[in-house]
Amino acid sequence: MEDNFSDIAKNKKARFEYEVLETFEAGIVLVGTEVKSVRQKKVSINESFARIRNGEAYILGLNIAVYDRGNRFNHEPTRERKLLLHRHEIRRLTGKLNEKGLTLVPLKMYFKNGKVKLLLGLARGKALYDKRKSIQKREGEREIQRAMKKYR
Repeated sequence: MEDNFSDIAKNKKARFEYEVLETFEAGIVLVGTEVKSVRQKKVSINESFARIRNGEAYILGLNIAVYDRGNRFNHEPTRERKLLLHRHEIRRLTGKLNEKGLTLVPLKMYFKNGKVKLLLGLARGKALYDKRKSIQKREGEREIQRAMKKYR
């Protein structure tokens, strides 16, 4: 038996590349062999992004590796998968995504009560100087931690 929340994959680059304004939790429609690959944590969400088309949300570029014992019933690794969001969330996201520079990126994939969930972030791309600022902030925090460790 698994715990309530167990991480499958994280998109570490997303918070560096984008400024996340808001997050949404979405279910994802998977076929049998995809679920088995996900349980083995053979997933990459780094190059994926979400789109809304005809009132439905889809994730593109999500790579779920082929299940090694899947034989002829195996899935296509990078197929387009439907996301399960409430209608009011989709309407709200459609309005937000029409704004210039906003995109929907997956931040994390995890199990919640036995179901595969995807944490989506409504994000705006960072400029190069913002990325540099993030690096400087992270380096400063590391220096502080080193100094604190030295005096303990």
